[in-house]
Amino acid sequence: MRTKVGIIGAGPAGLMLSHLLHLQGIDSVILEKKSREQIESTIRAGVLEQSTMDLLNETGVGERMMKLGDPHKGIEFQFNKKRHRIDFEKLTGGKKIMVYPQHEVLKDLIAARLNTGGRILFNSKNVSPFDIDAKEPKIRFEYDGEEQELICDFIAGCDGYHGPSRKAIPEELLKESEFVHPFGWLGILTETPPANPELIYAYHERGFALISTRTPEVQRYYLQVDPNDDINNWSDERIWYEIHARVDLDDWKIEEGPIFQKNIVSMRSYICETMQHGRLFLAGDAAHIVPPTGAKGLNLAIGDIRVLAEVLKYFYETGSERALEQYSEVCVRRVWRAQRFASLMTNLLHHHDQKSDFENGVQLAELEYISSSEAASKTIAENYADLKVEFPKVPNYVE
Repeated sequence: MRTKVGIIGAGPAGLMLSHLLHLQGIDSVILEKKSREQIESTIRAGVLEQSTMDLLNETGVGERMMKLGDPHKGIEFQFNKKRHRIDFEKLTGGKKIMVYPQHEVLKDLIAARLNTGGRILFNSKNVSPFDIDAKEPKIRFEYDGEEQELICDFIAGCDGYHGPSRKAIPEELLKESEFVHPFGWLGILTETPPANPELIYAYHERGFALISTRTPEVQRYYLQVDPNDDINNWSDERIWYEIHARVDLDDWKIEEGPIFQKNIVSMRSYICETMQHGRLFLAGDAAHIVPPTGAKGLNLAIGDIRVLAEVLKYFYETGSERALEQYSEVCVRRVWRAQRFASLMTNLLHHHDQKSDFENGVQLAELEYISSSEAASKTIAENYADLKVEFPKVPNYVE
């Protein structure tokens, strides 16, 4: 098989890249280890920034999002039994976010690619990029029980943290940074109506809680827990007890419902600044992981793809690789900005048992300052609603 851009992974990054390349007349093939049904049925978080919403609409895949998504014009911080709203629309000149589950975004992008003849090879096994330093890098994989090889001009590794793409880069060349946070999140999916019109970020001495949403029928709630705890220690009754303790107010109580999924995940920050080597380019979780407190994961992946699609377009129009050489530099600036914001939100809202009373007092004072100061609230709003680092037009940064 032969294509211009071989894409490993049919997540948001891989599918959006293939979609953008198609609009530019550039051929691509996506190799995905999971089935289409698995991808489209796995319920995942989905908070879309303003620029991500705009890109979906501008490229013709935003219709269902606008019909089914839930636009939010702000979020609420809760501490000391009081709520404080951060008004995105007022503080950012009209920007907002869209709560639209990631699997719905994937459905839209998969449909768009297949409807235009795009090639997505689901159930591809043993995917392995090689010859990434050569002019024609290749991807070996197994499909329909047969060993196959995809010859490319370039390879885009959009296959997540555990995928094979980053591992294809010589280890001594990887510039990596990681920080493991001292707490985890217990997440549940529950069949209840939305608890609140906007997301609630609750600081409590028992631990952080997040009241989020997925659909009109299914909600997503999180509790700060010990990352080494066993989910079997958490009965439904215990989970609801903790949610009530951390988020209920005197005149407001959260509604309980059946819990049909629960798990505990650790919280960590990771970045690989080596986002390219030879003709292999990393995007999305293959290159960076951010704590979910800042709702940046999917948006960061789309940001990478905006840059990658632009530099590939420049190459095919001019034959020059100067723009391609700038890919990591341009993306890493935005990734560090997102890491900063996610860390700020994480440290601001989680209770740290190892902190002194003085440090916990300062943390509460910071929450009070953000909630009472328009300037401080604007900082949160600007970063949450649209963490936009300007993407320079290619001719401006290759010269």
